[in-house]
Amino acid sequence: QVQLVESGGGLVQAGGSLGLSCAASGRTFSSYAMGWFRQAPGKERELVAAISRSGGSTYYADSVKGRFTISRGNAKNTVYLQMNSLKPEDTAFYYCAADSNMYLVDTIVGVTTEYDYWGQGTQVTVSS
Repeated sequence: QVQLVESGGGLVQAGGSLGLSCAASGRTFSSYAMGWFRQAPGKERELVAAISRSGGSTYYADSVKGRFTISRGNAKNTVYLQMNSLKPEDTAFYYCAADSNMYLVDTIVGVTTEYDYWGQGTQVTVSS
C-alpha cells in the first residue's frame, strides 16, 4: 500500500505559476508509475501528466503541453507538477495517483482505471 499527500495548491492570477508536490509513504516509491489528474466542477477527471517508474518517460495532455512539467524524486518519495502560464481553465481539484502494476520502468500509464492509489487532492484556482 502507499499513502499519497498532495500540497502546493492555491489561488494564482492568470499567467502565474504554482508547484504541486505529492509525498508518498509506504512501499518503495520507485515501484509506482505516477500521474497527476484534475477534475473541474461538472467535468470528468482527466489525466494531466504522467511519469514512468524510472522518470525517464513522461506524458502530457495537449491542454497543458509546454506549460506543465512532471518530475519525480525517487529518493525523496515525491512527484512534482510545475505549472506555468496558468489559465483560468486550469482551475480544478488536482490529484496525484499511483499505479502499482509494476510495468516496465519506462512505461507510461495512461488509463485512469489503472491507478489504484489516490491522494486527497488540492485545489488550484486561477483568476482572470
